[in-house]
Amino acid sequence: MALWLNLVECCGGARPGGSVNERKKKRSRARASRCDSSELSTSTHRERGEHGAAMDSTSLEPSLYTVKAVFILDNDGNRLLSKYYDPELYPSMKEQKNFERNVFNKTHKADNEIAFLEGMTIVYKSSIDLFFYVVGSAQENELMLMSVLNCMFESLSQILRKNVERRCLLDNMEGVFLVVDEIIDGGVILESDPQQVLQKVNYRADENPLSEQSVAQVLQTAKEQIKWSILK
Repeated sequence: MALWLNLVECCGGARPGGSVNERKKKRSRARASRCDSSELSTSTHRERGEHGAAMDSTSLEPSLYTVKAVFILDNDGNRLLSKYYDPELYPSMKEQKNFERNVFNKTHKADNEIAFLEGMTIVYKSSIDLFFYVVGSAQENELMLMSVLNCMFESLSQILRKNVERRCLLDNMEGVFLVVDEIIDGGVILESDPQQVLQKVNYRADENPLSEQSVAQVLQTAKEQIKWSILK
């Protein structure tokens, strides 16, 4: 017994594993370390959550650039007119035509007016042998896109005198481009009232130089006048 006491005194009264106070201190330090780690982890998750929320809010911010693309296809899916307003969306002609083909395959037999494809919101309308499409982002309001589509269709219907078909469209492509340009500029919706569009198109048509057909008509009229003047 005396020998054991001497050994304890020689070791400073410490048992294997340290004294009770030292073990308490170690447990306190370990607990504090775990708390710090937990707080750091919670803070990191909170920062990540805030960053993700900030990114989501940024992606969902309203934008003036509502329309990503507009195109008109015939009943075989061939392109008659197309305009892409986002340079990062299908930058090559091949990518654009592949997208248009996929859209046509999904919509030409469907009864709906809205489709979702490749992360895009697409509204469309058909008439005889034509299909009209307006494309926006996945977050875009379908009603906004539909207002553009309806305005374009009604304006073209007036210009084509209710003959909204492939042949008449191809015969009046200059007016078709004017209508589209009056409704959309760089993806921004300028006008959604067909009557306003028609007024602006007529005004621009009056300002433009004579087309080849108009020149031919003027020359024919001049020839007729010269012929009658000679006969007199």
